[in-house]
Order: sequence, then structure tokens, then C-alpha cells
Amino acid sequence: MPNTDGRLTLDINAPAPLFKINDIFDREIDLSKYKGKKVLIAFFRHAGCPFCNTRVHNLQKHYENLKAKGLEMIFFFESKKELMVSSDFHSSISPIPLISDPEKTWYDAYGVESSGLKSAKSHFKSFFQQVIEAKKSKVPVHWMSGNESIKTIPAEFLMDEKGIIRAVHYSKGLRDRMSIDAIIEFAG
Repeated sequence: MPNTDGRLTLDINAPAPLFKINDIFDREIDLSKYKGKKVLIAFFRHAGCPFCNTRVHNLQKHYENLKAKGLEMIFFFESKKELMVSSDFHSSISPIPLISDPEKTWYDAYGVESSGLKSAKSHFKSFFQQVIEAKKSKVPVHWMSGNESIKTIPAEFLMDEKGIIRAVHYSKGLRDRMSIDAIIEFAG
């Protein structure tokens, strides 16, 4: 469905766009093979983003519990594979698939927003606070490289066992994410 800014966005009760792509660990991730499982599909910014890496760290803490409830997670980053593989933090996230999508093919397919205004507001309001939180959690913080964009706004989707999107969260800012409680409830 077209959004007010002209980009196509996903609605609940619509089929998830299927992808078949290798993750940074060279495993083939075929979303059609996740039928029968619930999945959190999350789109993050670049590999050095303190907002995103803190979120990944928090989701990773819930991995075992969510997996036991039947929920899988797949994470997308706009960073190049080489950058992500060279990061100890990102390399340690396995078994959660991390997909490098610097061309933003799947960001576009899922309607992930690019907004300089939302990014600037988030940076102005909470960047330094977020960097401190990230450093305390020992997650990486570094400047963007290559074609990574400061304008990317995260998005998260919950897909059911039939491949249907049941929850959509297009972030309003860089700290705005789907609640962990909502994810746990969906998994359970």
C-alpha cells in the first residue's frame, strides 16, 4: 500500500515478501522455508549504529526464550558483509541470520523508510545518551562507511506460520521499536 511519502509499505494480513539470500555466515536464508514458524524480521541501519546495535543486543538476550516458543529472528543491515564479518559483535550473533543488504533491495521490498528529518530529531534528542548505553552494553559504535545512510529508519515485522505479516512497526524515530512484550506475546 502506498504511504503518504509515496513508498510502498506492508500492511498486516498481507503475505511477507519472500527472499532467498545468503547471510553473512554464508548460510542460505529462504523465507519460504520458515513456513510453520513465526518470524521477527528486523531492518536495522548500519553496523556501527548505537540505536540498532543496542536493539540487537536486547533481542539477542531473548533469543533462547523466543526460539523455545517457536519464534525465529532474521536481521537485515545496510552494511557490507565484509564490515559485518569483521565485527566481533556481529560475528557472535549467529545463529540469528544477519543479512547484508547494502543495495537496500529488501529494505525497499518491505517499505523501510528513509527520512533525514526523523534521523536528525533522534540524533538531536538522544544520540549521546544512546552512545553511552551502547558502550555500557559493549556494542559497537562507529561512523558509517561506504553507502550506508544516516537517513534509514528501522522497521520490524512479525510473520506467522503461514507467511502472513501479523504486526508491522515502521519506527517513528531511531529509539522507537516494537515492544519486547509484544514480540514475546506473539511468540507464545
